Amino acid sequence: MKPIKQLPLPEFVTLLAMMISILAMSIDAILPAFEQIGREFQLTDPNDAQLVLSAMFFGFAIGQIIAGPLSDCYGRKPIIYIGYIIFIAGCVLSIIATDFTLLLLGRVLQGLGAAAPRIVSIALVRDGYEGREMARIMSIVMAIFILVPAIAPAIGQGIMAITSWRNIFTLLLIMAIIAFVWFALRQPETLQEESRQKFSLKYIASGIAETLRYRIVLGYTIASGIIFGAFLGYLNSAQQIFQMIYNTGDWFAIYFGAAALAIGVASIYNSKVVVHLGMRYMTWRALIGLTLVSAGFLLVALANDGTPHLWSFMIWLLAAFFCCGILFGNFNALAMEPIGHMAGLGAAVVGSLSTFISIPLGWAIGSQFSNTVTPLILGFACLGALGLLVVWWTEQGLES
Repeated sequence: MKPIKQLPLPEFVTLLAMMISILAMSIDAILPAFEQIGREFQLTDPNDAQLVLSAMFFGFAIGQIIAGPLSDCYGRKPIIYIGYIIFIAGCVLSIIATDFTLLLLGRVLQGLGAAAPRIVSIALVRDGYEGREMARIMSIVMAIFILVPAIAPAIGQGIMAITSWRNIFTLLLIMAIIAFVWFALRQPETLQEESRQKFSLKYIASGIAETLRYRIVLGYTIASGIIFGAFLGYLNSAQQIFQMIYNTGDWFAIYFGAAALAIGVASIYNSKVVVHLGMRYMTWRALIGLTLVSAGFLLVALANDGTPHLWSFMIWLLAAFFCCGILFGNFNALAMEPIGHMAGLGAAVVGSLSTFISIPLGWAIGSQFSNTVTPLILGFACLGALGLLVVWWTEQGLES
C-alpha cells in the first residue's frame, strides 16, 4: 500500500512532537514533587513515591495494546480523541486525590489516555513514510520529546514554588486540551475506509501472533524494553540521587535537564546520519558504547564507595544518555519496518511489550536505591550487555 502523505512536514513533526511531549511532561514535571507527595500521604518508605511513575507506565503499557488495534479498525483520529478524554480525567482525579491510592489511579488513567496519542502517532508516521525517512522523522520527533525533560522538572519546581504540586496536573490538563484542538482541526485522517480492519478479538490475536513471528520485530522490541528499563530506573531514582546524594537542591532540574539534552542532541545527530549509515550500524555502536562506558564507570563508582564526584557522574550520564538517544528512535523504526500493513496494531504490540519489559527492570533498579549510585550504573552496564545479546540474536540470519 502506498504511504499516505500528511500535513506539511514541519507542521506534522511539530504537531506530533506536541502530542508526544505531553507524555514527557507527565513523567518529568512531577519528579521534584516526590518528597512532598511522600510527606503529604505519609509514605513510610521514600522509595514508594516512585510508584507515581510506575503507575503511569503501567496504564501506558495497557493503553497501547488497546489503542493500536482500535486505530486500525476505526481510524487514527477517533482513538486519539478518546485517549485525550481519558488523560484529562486522570489529571482531574490526580488534582483532587485525597489519598495515595487515588493519586496512583489518576496516574494509571493518565498513562492509559496518553497511550493513544503516543502510540497512534507512530502509526501516523508509518502511514505516510517508510524506511530511513521514517527513522529520520521519528528521530526528530523523539528529539523534541526528549528535550522536554530539559525544562519539565524546572516547570514542576516553579509551580511548587508558588502553589501546590497538584497544579502540575492542571498544566498537563491545559496542554492536553490545546493538543486535542490542534490535532482535531488540522490533522487529516491517514487510514482510509478501505484500509481499515474489521474489529474482532480474532483479528487482534492473529495480528499479535503475526507481529511476534517476525524475528526482527520481536528482537528489537525486547531490546528496546531492556534499554528503556535502564532509563526508567534512572527516572525512578533521579530525584533521590541528585537531591539526597549530591545535595543539589533546586539545581536538580538543571542537572536533570542537562542529561536530557544529551539524548536530544543524539536524536538530532541520528536523524542527520542514519539515512547514510543505516539504522543497524548506529544501533550496534550505540549499544557497545553504552555497555563499555557504564562498565568502566562502575569501577570508578565502586572505588569511591558508590558516590563518585558529581562532575564524574554527570560525564558518565551524558555519555550513556547520548547512546540512549541513538537507540530509542532506531529501535522503534527497525521494529516497525516489516509491519507497515498493520501499523496501528504493530505499534501497539511493540510499544506495549517494550513498556511491560521496562517496568520491572526500572523498578528493580530504582527500588535498590540506598544512598549510592551503584545500582543505577550496574543496571545500565548489565542491561546494555543484555541488549547487545538480544540484538545479536535478532540479526542472526538477517541481511545487514
